[in-house]
Amino acid sequence: MLLTSLNPAAVAARADIGDAVRIGGTTLSRSDLVGAATSVAERVAGAGRVAVLATPTPATVLAITGCLIAGVPFVPVPADVGVAEQAHILTDSAAQAWLGEAPADPAGLPHVPVRLHARSWHRHPEPAPQSTAMVIYTSGTTGPPKGAVISRAAVAADLDALAQAWQWTAEDTLVHGLPLFHVHGLVLGLLGSLRVGSRFIHTGKPTPEAYAAAGGTLYFGVPTVWSRIAADSSSARALAPARLLVSGSAALPVPVFDAMVNLTGHAPVERYGCTETLITVSTRAGGERRPGSVGLPLPGMQTRLVAEDGAPVAHDGETIGSLQVLTPTVFDGYLNRPDATAAAFEADRWYRTGDAAVIGPDGMHRIVGRESVDMIKSGGYRVGAGEIETVLLGHPGVAEVAVVGLPDRDLGQRIVAFVVGEAVPDELIDYVAQQLSVHKRPREVRVVESLPRNAMGKVLKKELML
Repeated sequence: MLLTSLNPAAVAARADIGDAVRIGGTTLSRSDLVGAATSVAERVAGAGRVAVLATPTPATVLAITGCLIAGVPFVPVPADVGVAEQAHILTDSAAQAWLGEAPADPAGLPHVPVRLHARSWHRHPEPAPQSTAMVIYTSGTTGPPKGAVISRAAVAADLDALAQAWQWTAEDTLVHGLPLFHVHGLVLGLLGSLRVGSRFIHTGKPTPEAYAAAGGTLYFGVPTVWSRIAADSSSARALAPARLLVSGSAALPVPVFDAMVNLTGHAPVERYGCTETLITVSTRAGGERRPGSVGLPLPGMQTRLVAEDGAPVAHDGETIGSLQVLTPTVFDGYLNRPDATAAAFEADRWYRTGDAAVIGPDGMHRIVGRESVDMIKSGGYRVGAGEIETVLLGHPGVAEVAVVGLPDRDLGQRIVAFVVGEAVPDELIDYVAQQLSVHKRPREVRVVESLPRNAMGKVLKKELML
C-alpha cells in the first residue's frame, strides 16, 4: 500500500495524533485525511488523468491523496504556470478535469472541487504497484516540458530507501515550505510523510522565521532556503533540537554547509536525484556528511560514470564522467515521447542523467553539474563550473555566483562568472587562479544584481548564456 499510514490499522493505532498534516492554516488528523480523501476518490474514480493546481493548500493535499486512493493518475501543475505552458501540459497529458483548486482560466476543463469536510469510508481496492501514480512535467530546459510517467512502485521503493537512509520514522515531524509540483516537496515531503506516518507541516513560504517556529525533527530545504536561514542566526539556532536537516535540488554551497554546522550543530544531509529517477544517492543519517558530496547510492540502486566514448571512468575522486543510474525508482518513460524515452537510456537500460560527476575510491559522489551547461570545454580542457563556483563563494565579497561557458573563437568556450556581491572582478579572477589551476580561472567576471532562478532555487543558466 503506497499510503501506508492511511490504512485503517495505522489510523486506529495512531488515533492519539491530532495533526497528520498542517498546511494553509488548516490541521488535518489522520482520520480527517482518510475520510476527506476517500470522498475525493469517490468523485474521480474511473477518470483517466486529472490536473491538480499544486497550491500549498488542504485542497491540494486531499486531491492528490484522493487520486492515489482511487488509482487515478494526477498531473501537478505549477500555481504560477504561464498560459502557454499550462496549455501544453493540459493538452499533452489529456487531463480531463481540474481537481481541487482551479486557475482563473481553466482552459475549458471542468472543475471538480474538493470538499474539506466531506467524508467517505468506502474501501477502494489497492491499485496495481506498476500502475501510474502521477505525471510530472520537467522544467523544459531543452524544449517544451516533457511528462515523466512515474509508477506507484517507483515512489514506494524510493521512499522506503530514504526512510532507511535517513532513519525516518512515524515519530518524526517533517517541515518544509517547498512547491508541491516537484519531486522534492511533493513526493519526498508530502507522500513520504504519508508513507512513513510522520507528521507533515508545510510552512507556506519557506522563511527562516517559519522554519524556526515549526518545531520539526526533520527539515527539507533547497540551498536558497538554507542560505537565508544561515544568514539569520537566531532562526538557525532554533533548529538545533531537530534530528536532520536535508538539502537538495541543487548543490549546497560549502560556506552555507559550514555555517549550518556552526549555528545548528547539524551537518546537512545532501542527496541527489531527478524527476525521472527520484532520489538515488544520499548521505546518511548515521554516516559521513562531507561538504560538496551527495553521498552513496541508496539501497538497491547502482551508479556508474562513463566517458564521452562510453568507456568506464575511474572512481578516483578527480576524473569527471557522465553519471548513469540503474534503479527500481526509474520512471516509465516520457508521455507521448517514445523518441525522448529511448534517447534517455543506454541499451542495457541504464538511465542517462545528463549530469557530470566524480566518484571517490570510497564511493562518495560529487555532482559537478549539468553536462549541457556546467561542463565547459575551454582551450582543450574540460572544466566543471561547480568547482569554480565553490571557490568563488569562499571569497567574502561574493554572495551568489553562477559560472557558464560562452562561445569563444580562440578557446571554444571562455569561462564567465556572474557574481552577486561587492568584489572587484579582476580580484576574483586572480583569486580563482591562486586556488585552482590557472586554466580554470574565469576570463570574465560580470557583477549582477541577482541570478535568475526557478521555483526550486536552481539558477537558470540558459538565461545567462543568451
